[in-house]
Amino acid sequence: MKIIKYSFVLALLAFSMQIAAQTTKWREMHKVKKKETIFGIARDYGLTIDQLIKANPEMTKPGYELKKGDFIFIPYADEEQRKAAQAAQAAKTVQETTAKTATKTASKTTSQTGKTQTTTLNRTSAQDDVRKRAIRVGIMLPLHDVDGDGRRMIEYYRGVLLACDSIKKHGVSVDVHAWNVPIDADIRQTLLEKEASQCDVIFGPLYTKQMKALSDFVRNNNIKLVVPFSIYGIDVTMNPNIYQIYQTPTTINEATIKCYLERFAKHNTVIVDCNDSTSQKGVFTMNLRKQMEAKGMKFSITNLKSSDEAFSRAFSRTLPNVVVLNTGRSPELNTAFARLNKMTAATPGIVISMFGYNEWLMYTKPYQELFHKYDTYVPSIYYYDPQSSKTWRLEKKYRQMFGTDMMYALPRFALTGFDQAYFFLKGLHDKGKAFNATREESDYQPVQTPFNFKRSGKGGGMQNYEFMLVHYTFNKGVEKLEIK
Repeated sequence: MKIIKYSFVLALLAFSMQIAAQTTKWREMHKVKKKETIFGIARDYGLTIDQLIKANPEMTKPGYELKKGDFIFIPYADEEQRKAAQAAQAAKTVQETTAKTATKTASKTTSQTGKTQTTTLNRTSAQDDVRKRAIRVGIMLPLHDVDGDGRRMIEYYRGVLLACDSIKKHGVSVDVHAWNVPIDADIRQTLLEKEASQCDVIFGPLYTKQMKALSDFVRNNNIKLVVPFSIYGIDVTMNPNIYQIYQTPTTINEATIKCYLERFAKHNTVIVDCNDSTSQKGVFTMNLRKQMEAKGMKFSITNLKSSDEAFSRAFSRTLPNVVVLNTGRSPELNTAFARLNKMTAATPGIVISMFGYNEWLMYTKPYQELFHKYDTYVPSIYYYDPQSSKTWRLEKKYRQMFGTDMMYALPRFALTGFDQAYFFLKGLHDKGKAFNATREESDYQPVQTPFNFKRSGKGGGMQNYEFMLVHYTFNKGVEKLEIK
């Protein structure tokens, strides 16, 4: 298993590129020029069209167009060519390393072979107290360029490095050990590494099948395990060393319905059937209906294809209305807004709010004006605020350190890594191993992901139960309503 060990005296960009080089199965990225075609690019690189498309699956999506400025993967023409190129690169790296190592000082030892980097930071004799020495951090995630999981986790990892770089200004020293743990890896082999058992906190894994071994390992070695994304299973309810960031869909649905019933008890709810056979939102709307019936709350049901008269009849003229669609997709949302615009033009004075889904945060650019017009509420466990000065500074720092922008995704994976790492590093530095990540123990103000950890089960770990409504107000503002 490959291991990468990091310290702040090393160049972050060079380091992140070495991680990618360990698992890359394409030889370079090509920036598309004006008037270039898939056929022409494949020909220029000695590839078949099928080989090029296989390396860039997005090309198979309906309506895909090759555009100037796009970056596409250029694969090796065959496996033998790929292996030969990797072997040549490895030999070159070793030669460069031999020359560099001879110049290192005795006070700082760095070995660099293209697979491993080692540097010791600010160690003290107080090895038993994490508050008086460097905090040892482990990252066990897929850190590669093979697929989307790897690329997203590289960005998350870069966010962790941003947090480490920021917190060192407050006198906190950190040693980071990062292991590439892809989906087919046996994580038990990673856990045999000496550095793994010396960690104070580990961030990972990404895959549920790797959870059991890692859970047992952190319990046996008294290490905190921060599970950064969704993991199926009940490990957090049984292991006091686990800190689960993301909540299950069931937990989020329950929190959303509870919040809805409290906030909109005196409204008329209009549930709109959007005829989307692929939607999973029926679970939410059905449970919402059952609980509104039990509480005697007013609601009506209509259909996106109903006549104008039937659609309008579902709305109250005396109570404020809240519209709930049974899909989170953009096309149906677009149609719903068109229906609402037509109805409100014909019925002045009618009061309407929208209650949406987390996916709607991805639609902010095209629909922001309509979100404000219809007083929209979006339940979420995070909020990316592009207008925040803190967000802007971190995005600028990311570009400076890594030479690229963050991915256009929600949540922003680099900001996710930053929030999680900074929160736990600061907590460990302030409270030591006794840090339990409760709200009372930390004054950290998150950039994107807030935390509200509570004990899960008797003797279990800590689960993040933070939940908010992102509210697009009539006056063009956006407020984050934290729900206790």
